[in-house]
Amino acid sequence: MTAPAPAELLAFEGKHLQHTGRKETAIRDELHITPARFYQLLGRLIWTEEALQIDPMLTNRLRKRSMDRQAQQQRQTRR
Repeated sequence: MTAPAPAELLAFEGKHLQHTGRKETAIRDELHITPARFYQLLGRLIWTEEALQIDPMLTNRLRKRSMDRQAQQQRQTRR
C-alpha cells in the first residue's frame, strides 16, 4: 500500500484539525493508513518546501504547533 500524496495529507489535516476519535476513523477510512502512520508522514511533511508550496498557511500553523509542543516537552523535562 502506498502512502497518500503530500497534497492529500495536507488537505485531510485542513479538514480535520482537531484530534478526535472521528478523525482516527476517517484516517483509516479515507486514507487507508493507521493514525500513527498519518502523524508520522504529516510530521515529516510539514518541514518540507513542498508543504509550504501546497498550503503555506496550514503548514506554518502546523509548524508552530509542533514547535510549541517541543518547547512544552523541554520545559517539563527540566523540572
